[in-house]
Amino acid sequence: MPKMPDEFLEYVMELFGPFGTVVPRRLFGGYGVYLDGLMFAIVSEDSLYLKSDQMNRVEFEQAGCEVFGYARKGKRATLNFFRAPEDAMESPELMLPWARTAYAAALRANAKKQAAAQARAARKVAAKPAKKNAPRTKAKHKRAARK
Repeated sequence: MPKMPDEFLEYVMELFGPFGTVVPRRLFGGYGVYLDGLMFAIVSEDSLYLKSDQMNRVEFEQAGCEVFGYARKGKRATLNFFRAPEDAMESPELMLPWARTAYAAALRANAKKQAAAQARAARKVAAKPAKKNAPRTKAKHKRAARK
């Protein structure tokens, strides 16, 4: 596991303890938090953000969570991550359902990516013209017969 430079990141790793073996990886100015190779959380500026999508977005909104945003080319850009609810930050037991819903969103996003990649590969194969065997000419037949 990479060295964790600050107490907040260490605390986040403790919060996710019951969820499984999570791994932080440097990501821009913060960390991505991964389980089984899928990023389901971001740690940035002493805040924890959890993955969201159409299925769980309302849970975060109802809990009053703030969407993750950053400055990009002079404008504010957002990602499908919401700040973890304050009460979930109090204990691993309270964080567990939020970690599960975030990881489920990461699984769904990964499934979409894989399906899209398979569709692209299928289109690529379908776009290639089939190789046709050229009909033999009389000269080729005569050469083949002589051999």
